[in-house]
Amino acid sequence: MRLTPFLLIAGVAVMASCDGKKSQEPVPTEDDVILHAWSWSFDTIAANMKQIADAGYSYVQTSPAQASYPGDNKGRALFSQEGDSVMGKWYYYYQPIEWSVGNWMLGDRQAFAAMCDSAAKYGVKVIVDVLPNHTAFDTTAVTQAFNAAVGGHERLYHSNGLQPVEDYNDRLQCTLWASGGLPDVNTENPAFQKYYMEYVNDLLSLGARGFRYDTAKHIGLPSDPVDSIAGVTQNDFWDVALGRKAVDGVSLAIPADSLFIYGEVLQDRNVKEQEYAEYMDLVASSYGHVLRHAIEAGSAYADADSLKNWNHSAAPEQLITWVESHDTYCNQHESAHLTDDQVRAGYVFITARQHGTPLFFSRPEGSTRENYWGTNRIGNRGNAEFMHPEVVAANMFRKAMSGQPEELFTSDNGAVIEVARGDRGAALVNLSSEPVEVTLGTTLPNGVYSDAVHNQEFKVDNGMISGPLAPNATYILYAK
Repeated sequence: MRLTPFLLIAGVAVMASCDGKKSQEPVPTEDDVILHAWSWSFDTIAANMKQIADAGYSYVQTSPAQASYPGDNKGRALFSQEGDSVMGKWYYYYQPIEWSVGNWMLGDRQAFAAMCDSAAKYGVKVIVDVLPNHTAFDTTAVTQAFNAAVGGHERLYHSNGLQPVEDYNDRLQCTLWASGGLPDVNTENPAFQKYYMEYVNDLLSLGARGFRYDTAKHIGLPSDPVDSIAGVTQNDFWDVALGRKAVDGVSLAIPADSLFIYGEVLQDRNVKEQEYAEYMDLVASSYGHVLRHAIEAGSAYADADSLKNWNHSAAPEQLITWVESHDTYCNQHESAHLTDDQVRAGYVFITARQHGTPLFFSRPEGSTRENYWGTNRIGNRGNAEFMHPEVVAANMFRKAMSGQPEELFTSDNGAVIEVARGDRGAALVNLSSEPVEVTLGTTLPNGVYSDAVHNQEFKVDNGMISGPLAPNATYILYAK
């Protein structure tokens, strides 16, 4: 099947595929990749750090590290299952009771420090999931140290912080009421800001080098409504969190531009994406939805946007991309039905691209499409997909293609996408569950190419590449 260029990224020098005019100037690219070691203990992450580094990950993202709600008698099941004697819920570590390093689910302060030491040894950086927006559902579980640090329990929450949000597109409710029913913290309280920043700086002192801000869109921006209880005239949490201002003599210990910081600003109506992007990188949640739709349909043309853009108002270099996140996998199992092969195909596609920072979500150990929780234990390593040969090849390809512009091509039925990176390499992705014999455009020089994983041969002749692709398989090619 002959293919025409599918997508050109605007604003950068892109290499032409047919007229032979190829720019040799390097262009801006994002070269890092993130492994989300979801629910792995700190000890488990440390024990697998060499494999993480060898698989080509620049960052490893931990689950929340602060003191957490001791639910289900501290049972360590990911999610309690009928017939399992072990109770537990993975989301208890998203319910802070104190801002101190270490919790009963993932490990103590010493284990966190040892994990960071291991990361430094192998050249991997640690991103910590942080969630200053809320506390545990059970407000009585918040420690006295937490209450005292913020000036008393009455100063801990916004005025309507226990009122569940009714309209998530109303910025007052979204930023000052209880998101998902979780009590909404008075993040503008200077005493809270100081207490929280001392925790952040403690993580940095132990070796953390980045943060994912959970429920970031529920923490107000300077342009958002201000709660009178905060005692301020403008929301300033993000200025403090990103080190732009100090609070009572405490400020971010390492400059924000030396750290990897991004926010979970899930896309919807009336979300101030561009204002949040002035502070940090953002998740491309809508793009993930479009990508999953295409994977499910086995065609890049399944969605109206057909993956032609990033579906985001922020610049593509500021986006964290994924096939799935822990929320899409766990909450409503929105993505959990996708096979490992399908997830892999989508991940190779986003990782081969010029922009965005791809995140690989580590699914639970032993999980299947019939049993999403697998062995169902917090602390265990996820399944081996994070170091699958195709995933590793994509991670290595991304780094090798640094400075190379992208050009995308797709087959007539959308089943096959090629990400061509200048005249240096290309990634071929079969989104369909059927084998495909394809001929499509490319920017690779003429020649015979052998795929880096499967040793499958592809031939390039006069700007066209041809060869066979197995179902949901991916192929990485380098110019000789």
